[in-house]
Amino acid sequence: MRKPAKRKFGLLPRVIVAILLGIVMGHYLPEWVTRGFATFNDLFNNFLGFMIPLIIIGLVTPAIGNIGKGAGKLLLFTVIIAYGDTILAGLFSFFTSTALFPSLIKLGSGIKFSPEAIQGIQPYFSIPIPPMIDVMSALIFAFLLGLGIAYSYVDTLRSFFNEFQQIIARAIKVVIIPLLPLYIMGIFMTMAATGQARRVIEMFIAIIGVIFAMHIALLLFQFCIAGSISKTNPLKALRKMMPAYFTALGTSSSAATIPVTLKCVENCGVDRGVAGFTVPLCATIHLSGSTMKITACAIALMLMQGSNIDSATFIWFILLLGVMMVAAPGVPGGAIMAALGVLQSVLGFDTSQQAMMIALYIAMDSFGTACNVTGDGAIALLVNRINSH
Repeated sequence: MRKPAKRKFGLLPRVIVAILLGIVMGHYLPEWVTRGFATFNDLFNNFLGFMIPLIIIGLVTPAIGNIGKGAGKLLLFTVIIAYGDTILAGLFSFFTSTALFPSLIKLGSGIKFSPEAIQGIQPYFSIPIPPMIDVMSALIFAFLLGLGIAYSYVDTLRSFFNEFQQIIARAIKVVIIPLLPLYIMGIFMTMAATGQARRVIEMFIAIIGVIFAMHIALLLFQFCIAGSISKTNPLKALRKMMPAYFTALGTSSSAATIPVTLKCVENCGVDRGVAGFTVPLCATIHLSGSTMKITACAIALMLMQGSNIDSATFIWFILLLGVMMVAAPGVPGGAIMAALGVLQSVLGFDTSQQAMMIALYIAMDSFGTACNVTGDGAIALLVNRINSH
């Protein structure tokens, strides 16, 4: 008789426990313990800074290179629609967040997330780990190689970067993700010691509520547009996509939800061949919900620290983020991991800010995935309409 599989203690529960422990420990433990965590956080900071360019090259290069397979008119239309929708989601998030968040976060200006924010608490020692290449160079290198692989017959190079992707994905899964809760706990220890933790938690809850409302509005918008073009009732189509939505809530994986998404899309009246092509492709390149969340979280953290929000810089950030998102599926925490390089190179986020981005993003991870997956149904309706003409 087979033993029942053990339930894994997921990343979200671990992050929540880490935050709570960090707050308690920051209030009651002596300074020498906090200095120990500051030392760990400094080492993790340096390691993460070393890894970010490698993450960009390892995830983005094969993701762009593999899109070139099966090129054709239908692929071109699907990619354009998916990218356009992802950018629109980011812009919608930007304008909504800049309008609503200042009133929610006005008390949090100047909050610092680094151990240095606490006077007198410094790491016992530091080991510099300089990156082999800077982030912007890694971005350009990844784009150039990915496009070259997509449009050239370089099977050896393609295989090399596919295998390199597996190494980077393994490093994220085995090293970065397991250590991340400990790092976040150290950050909240420092904030608790300065009395900032309560304000940060209160603002996190308000921000999550706004982002959840935005993702519902985004789905309604997507299906209204798709329904008007495909001559389909948008509310009925959205209702037929609900099994995929709730499956994605449970799995937090676009790839794992593909069989359910396929069935839902076909129930919406999409041709089986179009559905079989569109759904797996969109699971890779369409991450409107993730882009919306990352944009909103970035604005929230910048407002917390009193940083200026420059519209032109954020639009450039969203355009780059839409490309980076193709590297997200199939990697634990893929969307936010793929975004780390752009957060650093465009918005100037340091590793402590990036860690807080990860914590805030993870709190809504399943809702972002559900938004991505359900939106794939709207794209399938549009592609089906194009294919029928």
